[in-house]
Amino acid sequence: MFTGIVTDIGTVRLLRQEGDLRVRIGTTYDPAGIELGASIACDGVCLTVIDRGPGEAEGDIGWFDVQASAETTGVTTLGTWALGSQVNLERALRLGDELGGHIVSGHVDGQAVITAMTDEGDSTRVTLRAPDALARYIAPKGSVALNGTSLTVNEVDGTTFGINFIPHTKAVTNWGQAAVGDKVNLEIDTLARYVARLQDWNS
Repeated sequence: MFTGIVTDIGTVRLLRQEGDLRVRIGTTYDPAGIELGASIACDGVCLTVIDRGPGEAEGDIGWFDVQASAETTGVTTLGTWALGSQVNLERALRLGDELGGHIVSGHVDGQAVITAMTDEGDSTRVTLRAPDALARYIAPKGSVALNGTSLTVNEVDGTTFGINFIPHTKAVTNWGQAAVGDKVNLEIDTLARYVARLQDWNS
């Protein structure tokens, strides 16, 4: 489980197809503190560490390798990653950690598309379009995870919804590089999913 609070921006250092896709991500995480088999959310996708080591590129303290199946690369944006791509990272939640965002599973539901970006003061308002099947789970003032970042929904209009990014969020995540037309990993709020399921059951 995760909270949607990004703690590092990793960089894709290696992509190799070997049955599944193997990805190496450079990070400022100390590799000595990364256990084999640990879960790390990479742009919101929960992936399992299969190897790790000391940094090999400038700015990296360490690196870790993960594998992604065809299912994962098909449902998420991971299939579009390239060497040098920057990805939001979060270590798995531990007992006693502060829950600063909302409960995030790291199981991406689909991809949203950025349709508009507007600067408002120092912040940036971003409008996204959700897949039809997921739009019903997104509500004003509710939570969503986008590229692994816990965010509050401002408004909803059909399948489109708005998010506001303050300068701090843009500085400590890869959202500072976002552009219109980008696809992003979308995980709907677990609570919204169960509420909708109960409504369907009772209707």
